[in-house]
Amino acid sequence: MKIIDISQPLSSATQEWPNDTPFEYALTWSIKEASTVNVGKITTSTHIGTHIDAPFHFDNEGKKVHELDLDRYIGKAKVIEVSGKKEIGVEDLKQFDLSGVKRLLIRTNSWKNRKKFPTSITSLKPEIALFLAEKGIRLIGIDTPSVDQLDSKDLQAHHHLYQHGIYILEGIVLEGVELGDYELIALPLPIEGADGSPVRAVLMK
Repeated sequence: MKIIDISQPLSSATQEWPNDTPFEYALTWSIKEASTVNVGKITTSTHIGTHIDAPFHFDNEGKKVHELDLDRYIGKAKVIEVSGKKEIGVEDLKQFDLSGVKRLLIRTNSWKNRKKFPTSITSLKPEIALFLAEKGIRLIGIDTPSVDQLDSKDLQAHHHLYQHGIYILEGIVLEGVELGDYELIALPLPIEGADGSPVRAVLMK
């Protein structure tokens, strides 16, 4: 079995949303400073790197991370590519055979340099939520920081996906990944009351 890591490494170089909390890891206890162990602490946004959005992120009445169904983040997934678009709509997805697909991961190639937060990305048109739901898809993953445009205020793609029971995985790394079918594992941390969580996302084949 081959395991492919599709997660962004977390470090001080990981790009956070503008004005959000950057990732920081630091030792609070150190063997070098006479402690018997090294113990670190993490400070971070819940929406940094490769992460999931809980509906509570954009809806006060939405489910929080600890309330989400874990089976959405484990199982068969299909990786496709739709690049060169500002927005991905239904017509862009009709060319793919999505029969039996429950988890769809889209490579947009629109975040060219992960050392910098992007100024523009490919996003999802809200209309695709119904199309995906009718196909039986229950999780959508994308290689950008958001399923909506970066300057969106109403987050219509987020809302429409939620209304159709589709979970959101953002910031995956699909460069170099062959298109096709895989097993996905992208479990969030069980953070009670949280709006999102970083994940270690892997594909297996």
